[in-house]
Amino acid sequence: EVVGTTGEAPDSTILIQSVADAEALDLPADAKVAYITQTTLSVDETGEIITALRRRFPHIHAPRREDICYATSNRQWAVKEMLGEIDLLLVIGSRNSSNSNRLVEVARQAGARSYLLQSAADLDPKWLDGARAVGVTAGASGPEELVKELLSALEAKGARGIETLKVAEERVQFSLPRELAAP
Repeated sequence: EVVGTTGEAPDSTILIQSVADAEALDLPADAKVAYITQTTLSVDETGEIITALRRRFPHIHAPRREDICYATSNRQWAVKEMLGEIDLLLVIGSRNSSNSNRLVEVARQAGARSYLLQSAADLDPKWLDGARAVGVTAGASGPEELVKELLSALEAKGARGIETLKVAEERVQFSLPRELAAP
């Protein structure tokens, strides 16, 4: 997303990756300023950056709607909800998946051990040492089948009492474009 946006408007785009970047931004007082965010960022970190931008540029324009993906937000929220109950968080997702990496970061920032796995085959049994409760989640595009395989692998290693934590009802449906829909 960032590469695409900066490629489309390189002379009008400034990449802000931290509160320090927002604080250091040097623009004329009359500059027209707007922000958008990558859809898979950490909700908390993005909020801090937006707060700094709004403080520095009170007339900054925001997106009409929240532009962090609902699935990304919901998963980060779920991780925060389960952190008080678990000793370890395992995240199914690709190493190059921004939202999967954010889930690991959210847990680690709260002091929890957390690891990113592409599949159950990546599970290191040493990670389970001392863990009485293990949380499992997946990035927004992580296939349910991979989650099920990881749960089975944990059961094979002695896990009992799998519980599902539901923090949001995702009822979003995407329609096919008219050109592709059946008559």
